[in-house]
This record gives sequence, C-alpha cells and structure tokens, in this order.
Amino acid sequence: MNHSRRHFLCRMANLAAAGIVLSAAPAALAALPSQTGARSLAFEHTHTREKLRIIYAVGDKYVPEALKKLNHLLRDHYSDQVCRMDPKLFDYLYRLKQTLGSDAPFQVISGYRCPATNTKLRQKSRGGVAKRSLHMEGKALDIRITGVSLHDLRDAAKASRRGGVGFYPQDKFVHVDTGAVRSW
Repeated sequence: MNHSRRHFLCRMANLAAAGIVLSAAPAALAALPSQTGARSLAFEHTHTREKLRIIYAVGDKYVPEALKKLNHLLRDHYSDQVCRMDPKLFDYLYRLKQTLGSDAPFQVISGYRCPATNTKLRQKSRGGVAKRSLHMEGKALDIRITGVSLHDLRDAAKASRRGGVGFYPQDKFVHVDTGAVRSW
C-alpha cells in the first residue's frame, strides 16, 4: 500500500472513530473507496424532523460515537427515552440501501419505544402494535425511503432474510427488525 493511500485510510478511520457526522452530499459518500470499509446511513425522522448522515462502522468495527448519535435519533419521540439500538439493525439497513440502489435517507416513523409508549399505542391501534414489540428492545424500526415503493422496500427486506418484515401500506411504512425471520 502506498503512503498516500495509507494516509487516506488512516484519516478516514480517524474521522469515523471520532464520530464525525458527514454532511457531504450522497454522491460524495458513495465516492468513498470501498477499501476503507466505511458503512454509512442517512436518516430523516418524520416526527422530530431531525436529520443525520453518518458513518456508523469501518471494517468490522462499529463507531461508538456514531452509535450514540443513532441511539439518540431513534429514541422514543414521545418520552425522549434513549435505548441502545441493535447495531445489526444498521447493517440490515445498509444492505437494504445497497440492494435498492438508493442513497435517499431512511425516513423513520418509529424507532425505540419505551413500554409505556408501546402500551398507549397498542390501545389506540387497529392491532398493529405487538404487546412484546421488538421496538421496546431497540431491535425494530418503521421506515420508508423517498423514491422507493413500499412494495420494493418490503420485498428487498423479505429477500434479505435478516429478521422480521411487516408491511403497512395504509400507514405508508415497512417494519424491519432483527428478530426471527418472519413476515406479515
């Protein structure tokens, strides 16, 4: 490996380790050399209006500061409680992004839910909120992607066989989780 390439890789790893949030355009993120092993995601939270574009892992290592920022973004937006989200969920999303060929941010409808929020939502819902929801364990997200049909998102998630997939076309989202492989 030549000196300039080594310097670039070290610099990228240092940036990721520092938990730097990249505000670069999607094309700039896509231009990162695949040899760096940097994995990035982008989110828009539909309730809080927060946005985040971040490198969450480099190689086989997760970036602790990035995970903290993701945990905060995906907090229970009703109670503001933060939970440690399952990093495998981010790998699941990263693979979905690759499969779908989209650089658009994931729109988050629901991330972590504390038990009290889950109970309230169960009482209001038409049966779409599980009593022992994986949202309460930080292992589930309800999402959509601008420019990607819900059918395509659902089909890509099901084909990945990485966990559960729920399809909610009337509510305009797909549920993904890192639990057992199943769909509804």
